Formats: sequence, C-alpha cells, structure tokens
Amino acid sequence: MGGSSVWIHTVSNICSSSSAPWHKQEADGKTDTSTSAHENTDFPPPEEQNCGATAACVRRDPHVPASRNSPAKRDYLIVAVLCYANLINFMDWFIVPGILLDIQKYFELSDGAAGLLQTVFILCYMLAAPFFGYLGDRYNRKVILGAGIFFWSAVTLGTSFISESYCWIFFLSRGLVGIGTACYSTVAPTIIADRFDEGRRTTMLSVFYICIPVGSGLGYVLASSMAHVTGDWHWAFRVTECTALFLLDILDTVCGPSHSFKQLSFLSSSSWSFVWSSLGLTAMAFVTGALGLWVPMFLYRAQVALGVVQQCLDKSCNSSNSLIFGGITIGTGILGVIAGAEAARRLRKTNSRADPLICATSMFVSSLCLYTAIMVAQKNILSTFIFIAFGELFLSVNWAVVTDILLYVVTPRRQSTAIALQILVSHLLGDAGSPYLIGMISNAIQAKKDQSLQWSFCSLQYSFIICVFVGVFGGGFFFLTSFYIEEDRKEAEQL
Repeated sequence: MGGSSVWIHTVSNICSSSSAPWHKQEADGKTDTSTSAHENTDFPPPEEQNCGATAACVRRDPHVPASRNSPAKRDYLIVAVLCYANLINFMDWFIVPGILLDIQKYFELSDGAAGLLQTVFILCYMLAAPFFGYLGDRYNRKVILGAGIFFWSAVTLGTSFISESYCWIFFLSRGLVGIGTACYSTVAPTIIADRFDEGRRTTMLSVFYICIPVGSGLGYVLASSMAHVTGDWHWAFRVTECTALFLLDILDTVCGPSHSFKQLSFLSSSSWSFVWSSLGLTAMAFVTGALGLWVPMFLYRAQVALGVVQQCLDKSCNSSNSLIFGGITIGTGILGVIAGAEAARRLRKTNSRADPLICATSMFVSSLCLYTAIMVAQKNILSTFIFIAFGELFLSVNWAVVTDILLYVVTPRRQSTAIALQILVSHLLGDAGSPYLIGMISNAIQAKKDQSLQWSFCSLQYSFIICVFVGVFGGGFFFLTSFYIEEDRKEAEQL
C-alpha cells in the first residue's frame, strides 16, 4: 500500500503542476486576451468558451500545443475513479430495496412505512444537492467528494448496528446517507465535462452512467446474498464499506480545479429545453424509484398468489426475486446506456434534435412494456420478468443522454448548480414520493377488503398503474424539449 500511495501522490503532483498556470491566471484576474484578440478574432477568450469547463477550454485554445488536445491518461484514470465511486454510491442506494422484506418484518413496518424509508433518503439527498452544487462551482471539488464519501460510508456502517427497538434511528440514518450522496452526485459529472470535448464527453458520460444500473443491481445482489449467507440482513450494510475505504485511498487522483466564479447568472435567458428535460427526468425518477423499491415485493406477492411459492413466515425470507431483479437491472442498464449513447452519437449527425427525441421514444416504449408486465403478473411470472427487463432497458437509454443535454444548454460556470437544481426538482417530484405513494395507495386498497394473499397482490398491482401514466407524461416532456434544444444550445455557446 505504501508504493501505491507514492504513485498516487506523484500523479497528483503532475496534475497540479500541469494546470497551475491557468488557475493562477483565473485567481489573479489578469488573463490577457488582447494578444489572441489581435492575432485571431474568431476565438473568444478561453474562459468564455462553452466547452464543458476550464480544462476542456485549455485544450481547445488555438495557442495551446497540439499535444495537449488529446485527453491524457490521467483524465481516463480520473473517470475510472469516478465510475468506481458511482458504483459504490448506487450499491448503497439500493441495499434497502434488496432486503426490504426482511427489514419490513424486523421493524414491523406497513407498506406505507416501508415506502417512507426510500422517501426519507431521497428527500435529504435532494435538499442537500443545491448546497453542494453551489460549493462545487466555487471550491475544491476533491475535498467535497472525499467528505461526502467518508460521511455516507460511516453512516451506512453505523446503520448495521441498529436494533429493532430503534426504528426511528434507522430512518434517520437513511436520511444522512442521502446527504453524503448529494456531495458526490452534484460534482462528479462536471469533472468529466472539464476534461473531454463534446464527442468524448458523451462516451465518458455513458461509461459513468452505466454504473447507475450496474451499482443498483449489485446493491440488490449484494444485500440479498449477504442476508442469505449470514442469516442476518445487517451484514448487507457492512460489506460495502471495505470498498468505500479503498475508494478514499485512490481519490487523490481526482484533482479538479478550485472554482471561484463570481456574479453568476444561472442559465441563458430562457432555457426551456433545460426545464422540459428536467421534468422528463422527473418522470423517469418517479418510475425508477417506485420500481426499484417495490418490484421484488410485487414479484413475491404474485408468486404467492399464484401458489408458486409459500408465504414467508421465517426471520429471513427467500431473496431470489431480489437476485434476479438485480441481475436484470445490471444487464439492461449496461445495454441501455450503451445503446442510448451510440444512438445519440449517430443520429446527431443528421438531426440536431436527436437527443430529446431518443429520450421521448424510450419513455413511451418503456411505459408500454411496464404496463404489460403489471397486467401479465397474475398469469405468468416468466413473462413478467421479460417485460420488466424491456421496461428497464428503455429507461436506461436516457441516463447519459439527459445529462449531456444539460451540459450543452448550460454554460460551464453554472453546471454544478444546474445539476443540483435538476436533482432537487427530479427527486422532489419524482422518486422522493413515488415509493411512499405506491405504498400508501396499496394500504388504502387493502383496507377495502378483508386481508388475503390475492388481495395483497392486487393492491400493489393496481398501485403500479400510476407509473405507466407518469412514464407517458415523461415522454411528452422530452418531446417538448426537442422544440427548444437548438436555440438554447446556440444561446449557451455565446455566453
């Protein structure tokens, strides 16, 4: 480990020294653009170019040597570190859904209270995001990342020691993990935008966002596997912290510049494409949040209603549905993100509105697949798995594309703040409430009849229908985005 630390320290020093002159100019406020203005009036001052952020501007400056126009190995190493962190982030995010049945039995929670677990997490996450987005546009992002990762890791580890008599502490701990997660999510995409131009940026973002479904799926698999192997669901919260500590050790390779921008106006004068795409992402978050928490439980109740499995009365229940759903999430996530990025890369050459149209189409198709999955669950479990897989596949198409839309309709100096605002809106109206809402609707439907296994399944089935309608609205929002995307992009490039 000592040799590794020396190597990391050396990489960090190289990173710092290579970017120091540029940041010194920024800090002194004495960037001289008069020479370049006389030599070539076609190029605006580097700090005004809309190329993703400072480092990318340096590479595109006509007076910078050509050897610096290609991303260095250090840039790819930084993306690898950020992807690893994103993987751990979403593993922590979906530990609870992976063992929800065990947690529900342990704390004796109703469907509504179980849904509230994820709602508390998302609420704290989205409320903290604007604060860390503001910091990310102004201060050292490496420090913000390190603090957030350490905080969420410590709280997650502490969660594993909570007894059944302190249920409220478990809810509180999930909220604190959400705050730690917000440190990371608002800053990491802007670091990628700093280091790559538009073509490579889409590719790097697709790699980064593949870690969302992969991490989510691994969260299900890890949680259910640890609960099965140890016979105690608490161990699911302990095992990920070893990987988080390793992440902190290599975080020193991320040497993002320390921003100190003043007098920021937020967006261009009327960025409707940002507004509509954010609402589309909100619908996407609503659907993924509801599915992420409730699908394993929905599949279990469908199997019980069909007589495929017996009702679980033991302390630790069969977690095969979580394992299968986790595997589906990983596979469809990888395929969906790659397909979305590749489709965007190809179609942009012939249609400048390709990005929002891809998102709209995928949302419509995903809604159709999810509706079919919900309806066939009472007859055939295998068909349900297949249509859920297709629904998740088309949802995953949008992850990298939506973020890329934001990065080219928002000027570089406001990107962390814009991402934070998008996180706030999409989670406030999306997955902050959808798990709880599905649980409460299920409770209300169950109360209309005497408790039975069949009616318990039907209540959750009817509750899921709302996700189909929200998905269709999301497709409509992305379609509206396509009417404004060209004008907003040109306006952002001029700021």
